[in-house]
Amino acid sequence: MQQTVVPHIQQFIDYLSFQKRYSRHTITSYQNDLTAFFDFLLTQFGETQITEVKTTFVRSWLAALKEQGMESKSINRKISTLKSFFKYQLRQQTITVSPMTAIISPKVNKRLPQFVDKKDVTTLLTDVEFPDTWAGKTDQLILHLFYNTGMRQAELTGLKETDISKSNGTIKVLGKGSKERIIPVSNQLIQKMQDYMEDKRKALEAFDKTILLVTATGKKLYPTYVYTTVNKYLAMVTTIDKKSPHVLRHSFATHLMNNGADLNAVKELLGHSSLAATQIYTHNTIEKLKDIHKKAHPKA
Repeated sequence: MQQTVVPHIQQFIDYLSFQKRYSRHTITSYQNDLTAFFDFLLTQFGETQITEVKTTFVRSWLAALKEQGMESKSINRKISTLKSFFKYQLRQQTITVSPMTAIISPKVNKRLPQFVDKKDVTTLLTDVEFPDTWAGKTDQLILHLFYNTGMRQAELTGLKETDISKSNGTIKVLGKGSKERIIPVSNQLIQKMQDYMEDKRKALEAFDKTILLVTATGKKLYPTYVYTTVNKYLAMVTTIDKKSPHVLRHSFATHLMNNGADLNAVKELLGHSSLAATQIYTHNTIEKLKDIHKKAHPKA
């Protein structure tokens, strides 16, 4: 890494951490992208000051990434990182012109999010037998929470016992950018969480007192545990390619839309910052309607 750019990158990362309050995962992505870009400049063009970065340098890097077989979606994320970084440098008056002005993001083929059929989710949550162990209890609650709230994986592992309000029938979730949102849940799910908390105090000698979901050793759940759990149980009821926590989030949103839920309400429940992200679920609904029409209509 070129030493001349290190302070500029660090200042930008501090801005993302303390002012924008981005998650550690997002900040790491920004840091990796910027490191890779300036390392590329060093090998291709030699020592380069921030003020010397040209649009042609950026294009060379993007072309190299494309040649390596990187997908458009990933390249777009790197373009987004550079745009944010140089926009920040403009505001700091480190540079007078951004090298990103003429950069156009490659088109991405939008794939509709995969989701689990309603009947398969019902089978999973009502018919599948979970082992009578601490892992079994935890796994069952993980699946119920994902499907009944649509929360993200990081939101689930970060849930605290104090986030559950029995009197209001809600869960408080800390989402992206440290934004809080309130999700209404059924009495049955509230009861499941209450039972889990009581069982935790009986079954485990020591555990993290603040966190809701914990492992058999009382520790906060880690991402691999959650992913493996969801993957294992979804494989029992569905043959779709992706069997990740995010698929249950997609299923939650798609089933709400199929039942006529308001798009704005779904946006709020999912914690999306704009309607554009939620709009994708209307496409799933339209595809479903077309399919129903094709199968049921005599003239179709």
